Amino acid sequence: MVSVEAYQNGGKGMGIDQVCLQEIDANPRKYLYPLWNRLASGSYFLPPVKEVPIPKGEGKVRMLGIPTILDRVAQQVIRVELEKIIEPLSHPSSFGYRPGRSAHDALEQCAKNCWERWYVVDLDIKGFFDNIDHGQMMRILQKYTSQKLILLYSERWLKAPVYKQDGELQARSKGTPQGGVISPLLANLYLHDAFDQWLADTQPLILFERYADDIVIHTRSIEQSNFILDKLKTRLAEYSLEIHPDKTKTVYCY
Repeated sequence: MVSVEAYQNGGKGMGIDQVCLQEIDANPRKYLYPLWNRLASGSYFLPPVKEVPIPKGEGKVRMLGIPTILDRVAQQVIRVELEKIIEPLSHPSSFGYRPGRSAHDALEQCAKNCWERWYVVDLDIKGFFDNIDHGQMMRILQKYTSQKLILLYSERWLKAPVYKQDGELQARSKGTPQGGVISPLLANLYLHDAFDQWLADTQPLILFERYADDIVIHTRSIEQSNFILDKLKTRLAEYSLEIHPDKTKTVYCY
């Protein structure tokens, strides 16, 4: 997940309405008061997200879905409320996009676990953010909250259409746009259900670190590594996810 703030310069961080932060700051009553009214009444309908390409390395690009700044404000309102529910339930080995946790914390725990267990499964999920199943995502949300506005707007943000670079408006049937404020939280909840809690329940002695969709699993042998990978292929398929065959590997790290 890439920070949308990094694309604020040159207007890349603005959504399709081309309203900048300075305009909102200069006249908050014009912009924020109507937004609050619509959010509170359930009548807020979000605009499409703007497709913005960013370099990924090796000549490849990743497409971000950039919401308008006002829509990011709306997402943050719902995110704060949803985070209060999700955060206390989160697994201690989940580090990505959580308050008070960082990639450095994940690396520190990973290094410690590598001294105790000499094999790691470096797990890559193929196109994770693009393949989140909307129906499954909403069923997971409904397990943890019954708040109507959270459920209503989360579903609308999942299904937000994309305004393509060529001017085409493309409907979204799966995935959550990278660039949204609430996307990392929804993605974390998806993998909490699909991976974190499942592994804790079925293989409680297995250690791991997860940072968003980057996962390292610590095992004691190649046989145990293969066993976990086989189980994970079946588990993730239930969530419309697939292990990347080329980027996933087992490493002996003694």
